[in-house]
Formats: sequence, C-alpha cells, structure tokens
Amino acid sequence: MLKVGLTGGIGAGKSEVSRLLVRLGAVLIDADLIAREVVAPGTPGLAAVVDAFGQDVLAPDGGLDRPKLGSIVFADPEKLAVLNSIVHPLVGARSRELESAAAEDAVVIHDVPLLAENALGPLYDLVVVVDASPETQLDRLVRLRGMTEADARARMAAQATREKRLGIADVVIDNDVPLEELEARVREVWADLVRRAYARKE
Repeated sequence: MLKVGLTGGIGAGKSEVSRLLVRLGAVLIDADLIAREVVAPGTPGLAAVVDAFGQDVLAPDGGLDRPKLGSIVFADPEKLAVLNSIVHPLVGARSRELESAAAEDAVVIHDVPLLAENALGPLYDLVVVVDASPETQLDRLVRLRGMTEADARARMAAQATREKRLGIADVVIDNDVPLEELEARVREVWADLVRRAYARKE
C-alpha cells in the first residue's frame, strides 16, 4: 500500500485532482468529509462538541450549526484547540479504519487541506501538492465559488504560503493549465504512484 497525502491551496483544484485519481483507481480518504461524519447527529463526537460549547451550537434539526460553531472557534485560538482536540483524534481513527480496509497494493490518497499547516507530511509515503498561481486561485474563488475578492484573499492568506506547500511536495501537479493538460498530468502521476505501490508490495 502506498499512502499519499494530497493537498493544495484553496481554489488550486485539489478536489478535481482527487476526483481524477479516484476515477483511475485510487482509494480516497477525505479528511473534510470524515470531519463531518464524526460529528453527525447521534455520534459521540457531536455529544463531545455540545459538552464543550453548549446547546447553542446545535441547529434546529439537531445537527451541528457549523457557521455558529465557526464564529465561536475562529475568533478564539483556545476554543479552536478544544474543538481540534475533539475532532482530530476521531478523524484519525476513522481514516486508519478506512485505510486498513484497502487492498495491500492500493494507492490510498488522503485528501488533507491543512497538511502543510499542521506539518502532517511525515504521516505519508509521499506528498502530492496541487499548485496554482495566486491569481488563478483568486479568479476561481470569485468566479466559480461566488466569493467576494476580499473574502477570497482572506481565506488564501489564512493558509500556508505557496512556498511552504511546495517545500513539502514530493510531486507537484501544476493546475494553471487547461483541463486536458491536467488530466494528462494526473495520469502520469497515477502511473508513478501505481509503480511505487507495487514496489512496496514486493
């Protein structure tokens, strides 16, 4: 099995790359998706969040009111640390569970938005960074996601710098290109990942 950490700045196109890799045969473990699952209604994770932050963080349907919780934790580093101490171990445990269910020659892609920020590179056999220029990121966030330019710039500034991400990359996928070129590059990277996975199995 080859464990790959996949990351990229907001608007760089990481989701598109992970979608292409899954189509080629990768096993995807999406940290954001799991982070939602572990605090779904009825889970011990949600109960722990309510214990820490009170009933106010619940939406009328009994689920987590994410905007409300976000407004509490992102303004207060200590509260954010409390939330992370609840959610991160649960995400880690679920990720390991999914990974252990994969075949021994599988290429397992861990989609981790904050891989560079949290210095998680050493957890993986290989780190793949999807890279795009800040101009491209900004254009996509405004044009495709409907953000204001100020909001898009703030979200980009809150992440690791492009240099920091590229500094931890074993493989870089340039996404300042048309989709056909991106697809060709992803196929190249996939062939390399498969070779590495088989080599580890030998």
